Amino acid sequence: EKGDIIARARIININPNVNDSNRITNRSDGGNTAGSTGVDVDDATTLDLDFTYMVTNNFGVELLLDLTSKHDVDATNTLNGTKIGDVRVLPPSLIAQWHFLPKSNIRPYAGAGINYTFFFDESTDKEWDATLGGKTKLSVDDTWGLVAQAGIDIDINKDWFVNIDAKYIQMNTHAVVKVDGVKQYNADFDVNPLVLGVGIGTRF
Repeated sequence: EKGDIIARARIININPNVNDSNRITNRSDGGNTAGSTGVDVDDATTLDLDFTYMVTNNFGVELLLDLTSKHDVDATNTLNGTKIGDVRVLPPSLIAQWHFLPKSNIRPYAGAGINYTFFFDESTDKEWDATLGGKTKLSVDDTWGLVAQAGIDIDINKDWFVNIDAKYIQMNTHAVVKVDGVKQYNADFDVNPLVLGVGIGTRF
């Protein structure tokens, strides 16, 4: 109802939908070339929390707080199977939600909003160092994007409910690879993950 706060906790799987056009390119002033080497990002499983304030019986505003997830970053095409490294991701979102059947014990909802993704704790693999012939360092830019959401709450009793939730997050960013402290390569990541979750929630 209007004025309620809904709290949910979920186990989520973050499944990147990596664009095949992702490519590692050499720096603008020449240097080594990465040829047709591409980039892939592995999926990860973590937890998320969200809090929704019901502005009206049907309309709510959700603050989504995923916990950090660690993703492996691998090379594709020319260097297929070579591990580049890994990166941690923190993607808080603010989502406007419409709850279709707020008085029912089965309550579907849909939402759309904005996401800000923090990339941090980047590291590179020794295999990548050997491939590029020096000590490498990876940095990934933070990014803004849109998020779309659909889900359903199913009552267990008057206080608790089961939640099933799906989100698609626009996550397009840019990375730089340094070799022995010198910028050598650039990569554009079109990650765009599908996030599937199941959990429990309550309202107060």
